[in-house]
Amino acid sequence: VQLQASGGGLVQAGGSLRLSCAASGLTFSSYAMGWFRQAPGKDRDFVAAISRSGGSTDYADSVKGRFTISRDNAKMTVYLQMNSLKPEDTAVYYCAGRYSGRYSQVFYEYAYWGQGTLVTVSS
Repeated sequence: VQLQASGGGLVQAGGSLRLSCAASGLTFSSYAMGWFRQAPGKDRDFVAAISRSGGSTDYADSVKGRFTISRDNAKMTVYLQMNSLKPEDTAVYYCAGRYSGRYSQVFYEYAYWGQGTLVTVSS
């Protein structure tokens, strides 16, 4: 199983980025998917999650209204569209897969993890 995250970079506050996470080696449509982030010296925090069908989503309060998670099961890819970025969004972003129809905000309930992609938001 491999999850390959991409799309991170340096952006000014107020800007946008779109993260992608391409999966391989698993039946993607059987997995709920999530995005987490970890800033230097901090815990890994939940950002967003989506059910295996894509019909249900969940967001951390800090990103609601700014971030959108989506998935394309045919392409075996999950996305995180990030708008109105703030300096406090700076972190390494990780995608994760959970073998379940339901997503979770708890990182240890996800079995598979991508390598992370760095997002830096300058003020």
